[in-house]
Amino acid sequence: MATPPDPPAPPLARPSGAESRVPGWLATAAAYAWRIIAVAIVVRAAFSVLGQFHRIAVAVFLGLVLTSLLRPVADLLARRVPRPLAVATAVIGGIVVVLGGLALVGEIVAEQRRGLQREFVAGIDRIERQLEEPPFRLPANTFDDLQSRIGKLLSSHRSTLISEAVSGASRLLEVLTVLALALFCAVFFTHSGDRQWQWICDQLPATARRHLTVAGRAAWRTFTGYTRGILLVAATNAFLVCIALLILGVPLAVPLALLEFVAAFIPLIGSPIALAVAAVVALATKGPVTALIVVALIVIIGQIEGHLLHPIVMSWAVRLHPVVVAFAVVGGAIAAGFIGAVVAVPFVAVFWSVHQALRGRAEGPEGGGSRTADAGP
Repeated sequence: MATPPDPPAPPLARPSGAESRVPGWLATAAAYAWRIIAVAIVVRAAFSVLGQFHRIAVAVFLGLVLTSLLRPVADLLARRVPRPLAVATAVIGGIVVVLGGLALVGEIVAEQRRGLQREFVAGIDRIERQLEEPPFRLPANTFDDLQSRIGKLLSSHRSTLISEAVSGASRLLEVLTVLALALFCAVFFTHSGDRQWQWICDQLPATARRHLTVAGRAAWRTFTGYTRGILLVAATNAFLVCIALLILGVPLAVPLALLEFVAAFIPLIGSPIALAVAAVVALATKGPVTALIVVALIVIIGQIEGHLLHPIVMSWAVRLHPVVVAFAVVGGAIAAGFIGAVVAVPFVAVFWSVHQALRGRAEGPEGGGSRTADAGP
Protein backbone atom coordinates (compact mmCIF):
# COMPACT_ATOMS: atom_id res chain seq x y z
CA MET A 1 0.00 0.00 0.00
CA ALA A 2 1.50 3.39 -1.05
CA THR A 3 2.35 5.91 1.63
CA PRO A 4 0.40 9.15 1.21
CA PRO A 5 2.59 12.19 0.52
CA ASP A 6 3.37 14.59 3.38
CA PRO A 7 1.15 17.64 3.53
CA PRO A 8 2.77 20.83 2.29
CA ALA A 9 4.43 23.01 4.94
CA PRO A 10 2.45 26.12 5.89
CA PRO A 11 3.83 29.34 4.46
CA LEU A 12 6.11 31.38 6.76
CA ALA A 13 4.40 34.25 8.51
CA ARG A 14 5.47 37.51 6.96
CA PRO A 15 6.22 40.43 9.29
CA SER A 16 3.57 43.05 9.19
CA GLY A 17 3.55 46.76 9.53
CA ALA A 18 6.61 48.54 10.86
CA GLU A 19 8.48 45.27 11.67
CA SER A 20 8.99 44.57 7.98
CA ARG A 21 10.52 47.99 7.47
CA VAL A 22 13.02 47.88 10.45
CA PRO A 23 16.49 46.67 9.38
CA GLY A 24 18.16 44.06 11.51
CA TRP A 25 21.03 46.34 12.53
CA LEU A 26 18.57 48.97 13.76
CA ALA A 27 16.65 46.43 15.84
CA THR A 28 19.92 45.26 17.41
CA ALA A 29 21.00 48.84 18.11
CA ALA A 30 17.63 49.58 19.72
CA ALA A 31 17.95 46.50 21.92
CA TYR A 32 21.36 47.61 23.13
CA ALA A 33 20.20 51.23 23.48
CA TRP A 34 17.40 50.57 25.94
CA ARG A 35 19.69 48.33 28.00
CA ILE A 36 22.32 51.11 28.13
CA ILE A 37 19.62 53.60 29.15
CA ALA A 38 18.46 51.25 31.92
CA VAL A 39 22.02 50.87 33.22
CA ALA A 40 22.53 54.66 33.09
CA ILE A 41 19.34 55.20 35.09
CA VAL A 42 20.49 52.71 37.75
CA VAL A 43 23.94 54.33 37.95
CA ARG A 44 22.39 57.79 38.19
CA ALA A 45 20.07 56.63 40.96
CA ALA A 46 23.01 55.08 42.83
CA PHE A 47 24.99 58.32 42.61
CA SER A 48 21.94 60.27 43.76
CA VAL A 49 21.61 58.06 46.83
CA LEU A 50 25.34 58.33 47.54
CA GLY A 51 25.08 62.09 47.09
CA GLN A 52 22.71 62.24 50.06
CA PHE A 53 25.29 60.42 52.19
CA HIS A 54 28.44 61.60 50.47
CA ARG A 55 30.23 62.36 53.73
CA ILE A 56 29.76 58.78 54.91
CA ALA A 57 30.86 57.47 51.50
CA VAL A 58 33.99 59.63 51.60
CA ALA A 59 34.75 58.50 55.16
CA VAL A 60 34.42 54.83 54.18
CA PHE A 61 36.63 55.39 51.12
CA LEU A 62 39.31 57.10 53.22
CA GLY A 63 38.99 54.32 55.78
CA LEU A 64 39.68 51.74 53.08
CA VAL A 65 42.68 53.77 51.88
CA LEU A 66 44.10 53.89 55.40
CA THR A 67 43.38 50.19 55.86
CA SER A 68 45.29 49.30 52.69
CA LEU A 69 48.31 51.15 54.10
CA LEU A 70 48.05 50.11 57.76
CA ARG A 71 47.04 46.47 57.31
CA PRO A 72 50.49 45.19 56.19
CA VAL A 73 52.16 46.95 59.13
CA ALA A 74 49.61 45.58 61.58
CA ASP A 75 49.97 42.06 60.16
CA LEU A 76 53.75 42.28 60.54
CA LEU A 77 53.53 43.49 64.12
CA ALA A 78 50.85 40.90 64.97
CA ARG A 79 53.45 38.15 64.56
CA ARG A 80 55.14 39.34 67.78
CA VAL A 81 52.44 41.12 69.78
CA PRO A 82 48.66 40.67 70.22
CA ARG A 83 46.51 41.86 67.33
CA PRO A 84 44.86 44.82 69.14
CA LEU A 85 48.25 46.15 70.25
CA ALA A 86 49.62 45.76 66.72
CA VAL A 87 46.68 47.70 65.24
CA ALA A 88 46.99 50.44 67.87
CA THR A 89 50.74 50.75 67.22
CA ALA A 90 50.24 50.98 63.44
CA VAL A 91 47.47 53.59 63.74
CA ILE A 92 49.30 55.75 66.29
CA GLY A 93 52.51 55.52 64.27
CA GLY A 94 50.70 56.65 61.14
CA ILE A 95 49.13 59.61 62.97
CA VAL A 96 52.53 60.63 64.36
CA VAL A 97 54.11 60.50 60.88
CA VAL A 98 51.35 62.63 59.31
CA LEU A 99 51.26 65.21 62.10
CA GLY A 100 55.06 65.37 62.14
CA GLY A 101 55.15 66.08 58.42
CA LEU A 102 52.53 68.80 58.73
CA ALA A 103 54.37 70.36 61.67
CA LEU A 104 57.60 70.38 59.64
CA VAL A 105 55.88 72.11 56.72
CA GLY A 106 54.29 74.66 59.04
CA GLU A 107 57.62 75.46 60.65
CA ILE A 108 59.29 75.94 57.27
CA VAL A 109 56.49 78.27 56.13
CA ALA A 110 56.72 80.28 59.36
CA GLU A 111 60.48 80.66 59.02
CA GLN A 112 60.35 81.77 55.39
CA ARG A 113 57.26 83.97 55.64
CA ARG A 114 58.96 87.35 56.10
CA GLY A 115 61.67 86.76 53.53
CA LEU A 116 59.08 85.39 51.14
CA GLN A 117 56.96 88.52 51.46
CA ARG A 118 59.94 90.70 50.55
CA GLU A 119 60.82 88.46 47.60
CA PHE A 120 57.23 88.51 46.36
CA VAL A 121 57.05 92.31 46.49
CA ALA A 122 60.39 92.65 44.70
CA GLY A 123 59.39 90.00 42.19
CA ILE A 124 56.09 91.69 41.36
CA ASP A 125 57.89 95.00 40.88
CA ARG A 126 60.35 93.27 38.57
CA ILE A 127 57.55 91.72 36.54
CA GLU A 128 55.83 95.11 36.24
CA ARG A 129 59.01 96.70 34.88
CA GLN A 130 59.50 93.88 32.39
CA LEU A 131 55.92 94.16 31.14
CA GLU A 132 56.34 97.92 30.67
CA GLU A 133 59.36 97.28 28.41
CA PRO A 134 59.32 95.86 24.84
CA PRO A 135 57.70 93.80 23.49
CA PHE A 136 54.72 94.15 25.88
CA ARG A 137 54.78 97.96 26.44
CA LEU A 138 51.94 97.99 28.97
CA PRO A 139 50.99 101.41 30.40
CA ALA A 140 52.74 102.26 33.65
CA ASN A 141 49.51 102.61 35.62
CA THR A 142 48.02 99.27 34.52
CA PHE A 143 48.81 97.43 37.74
CA ASP A 144 47.83 100.39 39.90
CA ASP A 145 44.40 100.42 38.25
CA LEU A 146 44.16 96.66 38.68
CA GLN A 147 44.98 96.89 42.39
CA SER A 148 42.41 99.64 42.93
CA ARG A 149 39.75 97.64 41.10
CA ILE A 150 40.52 94.55 43.19
CA GLY A 151 40.28 96.67 46.37
CA LYS A 152 36.92 98.08 45.32
CA LEU A 153 35.66 94.63 44.42
CA LEU A 154 36.66 93.22 47.80
CA SER A 155 35.13 96.13 49.70
CA SER A 156 31.86 95.87 47.77
CA HIS A 157 31.62 92.14 48.46
CA ARG A 158 32.79 92.24 52.06
CA SER A 159 29.61 90.68 53.45
CA THR A 160 29.85 87.84 50.94
CA LEU A 161 33.45 87.19 51.90
CA ILE A 162 32.55 87.12 55.60
CA SER A 163 29.73 84.65 54.99
CA GLU A 164 32.06 82.49 52.91
CA ALA A 165 34.61 82.54 55.74
CA VAL A 166 31.92 81.42 58.22
CA SER A 167 30.78 78.65 55.87
CA GLY A 168 34.43 77.69 55.44
CA ALA A 169 34.70 77.22 59.20
CA SER A 170 31.66 74.93 59.16
CA ARG A 171 33.16 73.00 56.26
CA LEU A 172 36.36 72.59 58.25
CA LEU A 173 34.29 71.03 61.03
CA GLU A 174 32.72 68.68 58.47
CA VAL A 175 36.17 67.72 57.18
CA LEU A 176 37.38 66.94 60.69
CA THR A 177 34.25 64.84 61.31
CA VAL A 178 34.82 62.87 58.10
CA LEU A 179 38.48 62.30 59.01
CA ALA A 180 37.51 61.08 62.49
CA LEU A 181 34.95 58.68 61.02
CA ALA A 182 37.50 57.47 58.45
CA LEU A 183 40.04 56.77 61.19
CA PHE A 184 37.36 54.96 63.20
CA CYS A 185 36.53 52.76 60.20
CA ALA A 186 40.22 52.13 59.46
CA VAL A 187 40.84 50.85 63.00
CA PHE A 188 38.11 48.22 62.76
CA PHE A 189 38.83 47.34 59.12
CA THR A 190 42.49 46.79 59.99
CA HIS A 191 41.69 44.75 63.09
CA SER A 192 38.99 42.45 61.73
CA GLY A 193 38.01 43.50 58.21
CA ASP A 194 38.22 39.94 56.90
CA ARG A 195 35.74 38.69 59.50
CA GLN A 196 33.37 41.57 58.73
CA TRP A 197 33.47 40.72 55.01
CA GLN A 198 32.91 37.03 55.76
CA TRP A 199 29.85 37.92 57.84
CA ILE A 200 28.41 39.88 54.89
CA CYS A 201 29.03 36.95 52.55
CA ASP A 202 27.38 34.50 54.96
CA GLN A 203 24.10 36.41 54.75
CA LEU A 204 23.69 35.51 51.05
CA PRO A 205 22.75 32.26 49.30
CA ALA A 206 25.56 29.86 48.44
CA THR A 207 25.73 30.76 44.72
CA ALA A 208 25.75 34.51 45.34
CA ARG A 209 28.22 33.99 48.18
CA ARG A 210 30.78 32.39 45.86
CA HIS A 211 30.43 35.15 43.30
CA LEU A 212 30.67 37.85 45.97
CA THR A 213 33.79 36.22 47.42
CA VAL A 214 35.52 36.22 44.04
CA ALA A 215 34.44 39.80 43.35
CA GLY A 216 35.52 40.99 46.79
CA ARG A 217 38.98 39.46 46.51
CA ALA A 218 39.53 40.95 43.06
CA ALA A 219 38.25 44.36 44.17
CA TRP A 220 40.41 44.49 47.29
CA ARG A 221 43.52 43.31 45.44
CA THR A 222 43.06 46.02 42.81
CA PHE A 223 42.20 48.72 45.33
CA THR A 224 45.20 48.02 47.57
CA GLY A 225 47.49 47.78 44.55
CA TYR A 226 46.26 51.11 43.23
CA THR A 227 46.52 52.84 46.62
CA ARG A 228 50.06 51.67 47.31
CA GLY A 229 51.11 52.32 43.73
CA ILE A 230 49.74 55.87 43.59
CA LEU A 231 51.33 56.55 46.99
CA LEU A 232 54.72 55.47 45.63
CA VAL A 233 54.24 57.56 42.47
CA ALA A 234 53.20 60.61 44.51
CA ALA A 235 56.17 60.25 46.88
CA THR A 236 58.58 59.92 43.95
CA ASN A 237 57.14 63.00 42.23
CA ALA A 238 57.30 65.02 45.44
CA PHE A 239 60.91 63.99 46.05
CA LEU A 240 61.96 64.99 42.53
CA VAL A 241 60.14 68.32 42.79
CA CYS A 242 61.65 69.07 46.19
CA ILE A 243 65.20 68.35 44.97
CA ALA A 244 64.72 70.44 41.81
CA LEU A 245 63.22 73.42 43.68
CA LEU A 246 65.97 73.32 46.31
CA ILE A 247 68.62 73.34 43.59
CA LEU A 248 66.90 76.28 41.87
CA GLY A 249 66.60 78.14 45.17
CA VAL A 250 62.80 78.53 44.95
CA PRO A 251 61.26 79.41 48.33
CA LEU A 252 58.80 77.04 50.02
CA ALA A 253 60.32 74.02 48.27
CA VAL A 254 59.07 71.57 50.91
CA PRO A 255 55.46 72.90 51.03
CA LEU A 256 55.35 72.93 47.23
CA ALA A 257 56.62 69.34 47.22
CA LEU A 258 53.84 68.45 49.68
CA LEU A 259 51.33 70.09 47.30
CA GLU A 260 52.78 67.96 44.49
CA PHE A 261 52.38 64.86 46.67
CA VAL A 262 48.69 65.57 47.28
CA ALA A 263 47.99 66.59 43.68
CA ALA A 264 49.57 63.41 42.31
CA PHE A 265 46.57 61.46 43.60
CA ILE A 266 44.65 62.96 40.65
CA PRO A 267 46.20 61.18 37.64
CA LEU A 268 47.27 63.12 34.55
CA ILE A 269 46.22 66.59 35.69
CA GLY A 270 47.20 66.82 39.36
CA SER A 271 50.97 67.11 38.96
CA PRO A 272 50.87 69.81 36.22
CA ILE A 273 48.53 71.95 38.36
CA ALA A 274 50.81 71.70 41.41
CA LEU A 275 53.90 72.48 39.33
CA ALA A 276 52.09 75.44 37.77
CA VAL A 277 51.73 76.87 41.29
CA ALA A 278 55.45 76.29 41.81
CA ALA A 279 56.13 78.09 38.52
CA VAL A 280 54.14 81.12 39.71
CA VAL A 281 56.14 81.21 42.97
CA ALA A 282 59.38 80.92 40.98
CA LEU A 283 58.29 83.72 38.65
CA ALA A 284 57.48 86.07 41.51
CA THR A 285 60.64 85.33 43.52
CA LYS A 286 63.36 84.25 41.10
CA GLY A 287 62.36 85.65 37.72
CA PRO A 288 61.20 84.28 34.37
CA VAL A 289 64.24 82.08 33.70
CA THR A 290 63.70 80.02 36.85
CA ALA A 291 59.96 79.90 36.11
CA LEU A 292 60.66 78.52 32.63
CA ILE A 293 62.89 75.86 34.17
CA VAL A 294 60.04 74.88 36.49
CA VAL A 295 57.71 74.72 33.49
CA ALA A 296 60.21 72.41 31.80
CA LEU A 297 60.15 70.38 35.00
CA ILE A 298 56.42 69.84 34.44
CA VAL A 299 57.19 68.14 31.12
CA ILE A 300 60.06 66.08 32.52
CA ILE A 301 58.16 64.78 35.54
CA GLY A 302 55.13 64.10 33.34
CA GLN A 303 57.29 61.95 31.08
CA ILE A 304 58.83 60.11 34.04
CA GLU A 305 55.43 59.51 35.56
CA GLY A 306 53.74 58.47 32.31
CA HIS A 307 56.49 56.32 30.77
CA LEU A 308 58.33 54.93 33.79
CA LEU A 309 56.45 55.05 37.09
CA HIS A 310 52.94 54.18 35.94
CA PRO A 311 53.95 51.30 33.62
CA ILE A 312 56.24 49.77 36.26
CA VAL A 313 54.37 50.49 39.48
CA MET A 314 50.72 50.69 38.42
CA SER A 315 50.37 48.32 35.46
CA TRP A 316 50.05 45.21 37.64
CA ALA A 317 47.27 46.79 39.72
CA VAL A 318 45.35 49.02 37.28
CA ARG A 319 44.99 47.64 33.76
CA LEU A 320 43.36 50.69 32.19
CA HIS A 321 44.19 52.54 29.00
CA PRO A 322 45.32 56.16 29.48
CA VAL A 323 42.29 57.35 27.52
CA VAL A 324 40.00 55.55 29.99
CA VAL A 325 41.91 57.12 32.88
CA ALA A 326 41.51 60.59 31.33
CA PHE A 327 37.77 60.16 30.80
CA ALA A 328 37.39 58.78 34.33
CA VAL A 329 39.21 61.74 35.90
CA VAL A 330 37.26 64.34 33.90
CA GLY A 331 33.94 62.59 34.47
CA GLY A 332 34.60 62.23 38.19
CA ALA A 333 35.55 65.90 38.45
CA ILE A 334 32.36 66.95 36.67
CA ALA A 335 30.20 64.69 38.84
CA ALA A 336 31.75 65.32 42.27
CA GLY A 337 34.53 67.88 41.98
CA PHE A 338 37.90 67.19 43.59
CA ILE A 339 36.67 64.10 45.44
CA GLY A 340 35.24 62.65 42.23
CA ALA A 341 38.53 63.19 40.40
CA VAL A 342 40.39 61.31 43.14
CA VAL A 343 37.89 58.43 43.43
CA ALA A 344 37.10 57.95 39.73
CA VAL A 345 40.17 55.97 38.63
CA PRO A 346 40.21 53.44 41.52
CA PHE A 347 36.43 53.03 41.11
CA VAL A 348 36.75 52.24 37.40
CA ALA A 349 39.76 49.99 38.04
CA VAL A 350 37.90 48.03 40.72
CA PHE A 351 34.82 47.71 38.51
CA TRP A 352 36.90 46.36 35.62
CA SER A 353 38.78 43.95 37.88
CA VAL A 354 35.53 42.56 39.29
CA HIS A 355 34.13 42.19 35.78
CA GLN A 356 37.21 40.26 34.65
CA ALA A 357 37.15 38.00 37.72
CA LEU A 358 33.45 37.17 37.40
CA ARG A 359 33.77 36.59 33.65
CA GLY A 360 36.69 34.25 34.25
CA ARG A 361 34.64 32.33 36.81
CA ALA A 362 31.68 32.12 34.42
CA GLU A 363 33.83 30.84 31.55
CA GLY A 364 35.17 28.05 33.73
CA PRO A 365 38.30 25.98 33.11
CA GLU A 366 37.71 25.86 29.34
CA GLY A 367 38.11 29.57 28.70
CA GLY A 368 38.74 31.44 31.89
CA GLY A 369 40.45 29.26 34.46
CA SER A 370 43.48 31.52 34.57
CA ARG A 371 41.35 34.57 35.23
CA THR A 372 39.61 32.80 38.12
CA ALA A 373 42.97 32.09 39.69
CA ASP A 374 43.82 35.78 39.47
CA ALA A 375 40.87 36.58 41.75
CA GLY A 376 42.57 35.09 44.79
CA PRO A 377 44.04 37.18 47.60
